[in-house]
Amino acid sequence: MHISLNTLLEEANNQIKRLAYEETIEIIDNKPHVIIDVREESEVQSLGLIKNAVNIPRGVIEFKLAPNSLHNPININDDTFILVYCAGGYRSALAAKVLEDIGFKNVFNIGGFGEWLSNGGEIERT
Repeated sequence: MHISLNTLLEEANNQIKRLAYEETIEIIDNKPHVIIDVREESEVQSLGLIKNAVNIPRGVIEFKLAPNSLHNPININDDTFILVYCAGGYRSALAAKVLEDIGFKNVFNIGGFGEWLSNGGEIERT
């Protein structure tokens, strides 16, 4: 069975809540959280990343993280809000869906890096 990219994105967007910038800031300010940048390393080196984010490229995220296991280097637990972003919000939707599908809780798509910048979000250079 062949599934189109549009179908995959639609499923991800239906399953994973997309947060607005203000909602994201509310979580960052008040909840235990981790911010995961799923862009490629070259994108991060070129443009920077959201302040305090961890870069785990989309292509390897399910290999780098697993709930309740040794493959959880950033100590995500069931109370941790997982905020995922990429360049435009598409890879982050797919990555967030995979994380939820493998057992993580409180997973959210916070969209794209450009959107973060246009809202005045803090970044850091690598």
